[in-house]
Amino acid sequence: MSDPVIKRALVSVSDKTGIVEFCRELSVMGVEIFSTGGTLRKLQESGIDAASIATITGFPEIMDGRVKTLHPRIHGGLLAVRGNEDHMAQAKENGIGFIDLVVVNLYPFEATVAKPGVTFEEAIENIDIGGPSMLRSAAKNNESVTVVTDSEDYDRVLEEMRANGGATSRSTRLQLAGKVFELTSRYDRAIADYLAGVQDGGAPREGGDSMTIGLEKELDMRYGENPHQSAGFYRLTDGGGSRCFGEYFRKLHGKELSYNNMLDIAGATGLVEEFRGEEPAAVIVKHTNPCGVAQGGTLVEAYRKAFSTDTQSPFGGIIAFNVPLDMETALAVDEIFTEILIAPDYEEGVLDLLTKKKNRRLVLQKKALPQEVAEYRSTQFGMLVQGRDSGAVSREELKVMTKRRPSEQELDDMLFAWKIAKHVKSNTIVYARNRQTIGVGAGQMSRIDSAKIARSKAAEAGLEIKGSAVASDAFFPFADGLLAAAEAGASAVIQPGGSIRDDEVIAAADEKNLAMVFTSMRHFRH
Repeated sequence: MSDPVIKRALVSVSDKTGIVEFCRELSVMGVEIFSTGGTLRKLQESGIDAASIATITGFPEIMDGRVKTLHPRIHGGLLAVRGNEDHMAQAKENGIGFIDLVVVNLYPFEATVAKPGVTFEEAIENIDIGGPSMLRSAAKNNESVTVVTDSEDYDRVLEEMRANGGATSRSTRLQLAGKVFELTSRYDRAIADYLAGVQDGGAPREGGDSMTIGLEKELDMRYGENPHQSAGFYRLTDGGGSRCFGEYFRKLHGKELSYNNMLDIAGATGLVEEFRGEEPAAVIVKHTNPCGVAQGGTLVEAYRKAFSTDTQSPFGGIIAFNVPLDMETALAVDEIFTEILIAPDYEEGVLDLLTKKKNRRLVLQKKALPQEVAEYRSTQFGMLVQGRDSGAVSREELKVMTKRRPSEQELDDMLFAWKIAKHVKSNTIVYARNRQTIGVGAGQMSRIDSAKIARSKAAEAGLEIKGSAVASDAFFPFADGLLAAAEAGASAVIQPGGSIRDDEVIAAADEKNLAMVFTSMRHFRH
């Protein structure tokens, strides 16, 4: 069977990108165009000969446009098997003309429900019914019908029609049909997830016992955690809109990103977000753990302080800034090799300097990362889902547990260290003073080991722990961890509390004249 020539097209799109130009070319090739609503008006206003869908159905659009294409003369024209004699006879008997091309994209449901303050009624009105129905009918009959859902495919279809006397190839029709079912399945998942999140009347509720997520490849990674592993980055749709790398970041320079790069970017920017809107901050990350964090009156001061925490680990690391990267800081950063630099902007001349090193990636962070979102983590036997750890404590929420109350400076140091501890792999110990990390102990099997490592790193860097604050991501199960911090010279401690031996730990703190506060909030990070 030869490829069918496209003679009649049904066009109805919410996203009208490129539709006028596409339909103008179709019209030049003699294709008869039928359309609906806003698409019809736009085509006619642009001087394109297009007729209302009502000329096919013999029935007007009704119920505010909710019913316009749900008609046998539409779906019969899409689903009729052209080589089936019975289908041909029934089409003729019922006055059904064939439709060879369908160009439809859907009401923007995901974008609608992602808007702040969207009402339940708005969401419901953006559930497309006729669009998915036409797409599915056309895609099912892909042997005879070409179906287009993406403006990126307009040129491809036109090129094939020009080369093949008005027809598209079977392989193209199959590929476009596949895109239809990917689109409609994702669309239905978004609606189902939204409805699972509301009660009668549209009020929010907790999620149900089942959930669906959509994944669509956005980027190929250079490789996975190791070069022998393949990897990709997938944009995520979960009913509340989509999340993707390109929405928040743009790579300005350097090689393709790897799996580990993406994890490090997430780790660095997740932490630098803690300082959004505050004084200049620099975050240095290695293998997703912060190895140096600081704030300063200038960005170069913040960077120098962060770097001094650990002068070895930053080599080949990732650095994120909370303010535009200026030339003075760029010159300081350029003294060593860094894998990735991330900033909300780059001042004049900085990119010219930094792009001289080909292997360095430069990334622009375009906007703040979402906070109240779900996090997903896979295992070999299933998926873990949790809300993001966006918990924070204020000065007023801290509970002083010791006889000695912390000074204002100690409170500042404790809250700074607490911000960092949330982003360090457990078990976590962080020493900090004057908005600078002094020592970081991460990812150890016991808290006392993390305390020893943090102390050792501070000694290696020549930094004085005496008078610093120490943060622990979880409670001290025994007094030994706290005593190690006191021996190192810390004067103040911030921890969640909640151990059955809290009284023992508090007594040890009092004996060492430490000031200690409880947050009543844990920050495990596995």
